[in-house]
Amino acid sequence: MYRTHSCGELRIEHSNQTVTLAGWIQRIRNKGKMIWIDLRDRYGITQLVFEEDKTNAEVFETAKHLGREFVIQVSGTVIERYAKNPELPTGDIELFCEKLLILNKSETPPFTIENDSDGGDDLRAKYRYLDLRRPIMQERMALRYKTAKAIRTFLDKHDFFEIETPYLIKSTPEGARDFVVPSRLHAGEFYALPQSPQTFKQLLMIGGYDRYFQLVKCFRDEDFRADRQPEFTQIDCEMAFVEQEDILSLFEDMMRYVIKEIKGIELSDFPRITYDEAITKYGSDKPDLRFDLPINEFTKDLKGHDFKVFDEAEYIGGFIVKGNAETTSRKVLDSFTNYVKTPQVGGKGMVYIKYNTDHTVKSSIDKFYSQDFWHSFAQNHGIEDNDLVLIMSGNRQDTLTALGRFRLHLANHFEMIDANAMAPLWVIDFPLLEWDEEAKRYNAMHHPFTAPKPEDLHKLDTNPGDIKANAYDMVLNGNEIGGGSIRIHDAETQRKMFRALNLTDDEIDEKFGFIVNAFKYGAPPHGGIAFGFDRIVTILAGSNSIRDVIAFPKNNAGRDVMLDSPSAVSKEQLEELHIKIEESDE
Repeated sequence: MYRTHSCGELRIEHSNQTVTLAGWIQRIRNKGKMIWIDLRDRYGITQLVFEEDKTNAEVFETAKHLGREFVIQVSGTVIERYAKNPELPTGDIELFCEKLLILNKSETPPFTIENDSDGGDDLRAKYRYLDLRRPIMQERMALRYKTAKAIRTFLDKHDFFEIETPYLIKSTPEGARDFVVPSRLHAGEFYALPQSPQTFKQLLMIGGYDRYFQLVKCFRDEDFRADRQPEFTQIDCEMAFVEQEDILSLFEDMMRYVIKEIKGIELSDFPRITYDEAITKYGSDKPDLRFDLPINEFTKDLKGHDFKVFDEAEYIGGFIVKGNAETTSRKVLDSFTNYVKTPQVGGKGMVYIKYNTDHTVKSSIDKFYSQDFWHSFAQNHGIEDNDLVLIMSGNRQDTLTALGRFRLHLANHFEMIDANAMAPLWVIDFPLLEWDEEAKRYNAMHHPFTAPKPEDLHKLDTNPGDIKANAYDMVLNGNEIGGGSIRIHDAETQRKMFRALNLTDDEIDEKFGFIVNAFKYGAPPHGGIAFGFDRIVTILAGSNSIRDVIAFPKNNAGRDVMLDSPSAVSKEQLEELHIKIEESDE
């Protein structure tokens, strides 16, 4: 037996017991005649002590030559610690070591294996197996497991089956770019890795399985963006004989259960807002409701005063920041103006109005608007002394989007966000389709199997851009953590949907014939939802990046720097797969 106890287990009640521990050396303090070592495993840290006058001479000599991250086994007596450490669960005791065995030596690691490591992101990614030893990473991996366990427990109690679906599937033209896998046995043909098990879970409903879920890997060959992974984990769910309300109610309960189990937080009913309301009020279809900073429209108030920027704008809107006028300097206001002009925000500029505590008003456009106007404006919009108003204008859609991004910046600057809060909601009534100006065609806002609202079904042939989808997203703390819809379940409506997406009948039959045909054999009404498991765990962990909660993630460029992947393959492998690499001029 390598150990009788873990390094996080021993307490004062174990005093005078003889025990054996094994683990990694976190820290060494050699004071000449006394050596203290912090021994670490995934359960915690125990302090070891070696004393020259009392420890076996050979053991003490070996202890003098130990290094960080050596793997050792020690046996000895648990004693009460003279200088207790209240920060450690084991801080009342230490182990007086009588035996010592080096199980494996270690080179000096490239960074400290501690929560506050001196290793940067790239270095820790290269040595991810060392990074995973850090206590904070082990806590995150434990949290990931516990979250998955809570989800499975909840869904099991509600009669769901976990059913696996294939990873080698048929490539389809909708959604993100597929990862393709060449077939050796079928020359010139390719599998695709699934972006989601969408069609399979619908086929399972047709197969009579009623309630399905799966914690499943999904793959999307998207352009590189911060905090995206080419492979990610989804909680994929589908139900038959349900309406939208059934799904919202059940999965709201699931998230309440998970957050209570993991965080100990009781959540009330989730608010529900429409897509149009979310965009109008928050400038985003995934609004963060941990703080109260809605967008106010000022178009009618501010037009017609010879200020050309406003008079020519389709839309004028902004924020009333309560109680911050006099503490917000001109330097800060200039930084706000510069920020809204950055590409990540996309605004053209910003106007400010400061309502001072002496009842005067100062704005960046005073020459166009009088003090009396600003006082009347304040009465109309509930503005008080020491309030700050920040305004943007332009095209309605673009300005609302920019305001939504600016809203998050303001919340961080003015410290409006409670980092421990959980603010979930549902966003419903999305548009079914969105227009692609470059391609001059409609794309599905969610995916092509999403059902239109029943009252809008007749518009598929005549006015598809006005159709609302029977779709819904769950949002938590400004992150879309889940999205789903009631599905189309009859062949003719599905064909109409594909035609609205500019697919010909031949293309429909080639790419989606299998599911359109399946709808002809008694497909039940069905719907579902898929959650971003990595994103949920990230929020529960209080982290900012999904890479923190994935054991072996890719970097922002989609590379695994530990394995140095992707990489070239041999000429022989390519020949077996009937693939020839052509050199480009680039």
